[in-house]
Amino acid sequence: MLVSFTGAQSSGKTTLLNKAKVDPTFRKWNFVPEVTRVVKRKGLNINEHGDSITQLFIFAEHLNNHHNIHDTVLDRCIVDGVVYTQYLCDIGHVEPWVVDYGQNLMKCLVDKLDIIFYTEPNIPLVDDGERSVNIDFRNDIINIFEQTLSRSDINHKVVRLTGDVDTRYKQFIKTIENHDTTR
Repeated sequence: MLVSFTGAQSSGKTTLLNKAKVDPTFRKWNFVPEVTRVVKRKGLNINEHGDSITQLFIFAEHLNNHHNIHDTVLDRCIVDGVVYTQYLCDIGHVEPWVVDYGQNLMKCLVDKLDIIFYTEPNIPLVDDGERSVNIDFRNDIINIFEQTLSRSDINHKVVRLTGDVDTRYKQFIKTIENHDTTR
């Protein structure tokens, strides 16, 4: 099974991933950290300062991550890559062909995901030294997420997680358990 958290910055994805890492239910699962942080270590600009090269590296990470053969939880997925790339194109930092590439890659990879857990952005922005705390940037990203997740080729895989961390985690566990019985 391949599942992913997706959503705007500071919406609880990593918190839920870390909670699952210590849960005995997931002792045999793989956990993949956020690709943006991996790309930043390469010295590339991220968030609203990213560019075409940044996004191409991010797409390469998603391509790799979406081909895990064991039960895996991703901190972000191809949907995130496409959303942030669209934003960067809208502000002139990314060339349109990179958006087209991402959209086509998403068409190829979204079927590999069993469940996409969208973390509703009702959590305050917290500065962790990595993510942007620009509220306008976050709101623009949220709007693009809503548009992207409403697509018919994606929305049937999306489970929206709401509430506090414990409530979201219970929704996550229940969805995994229910999906596992249908496999």
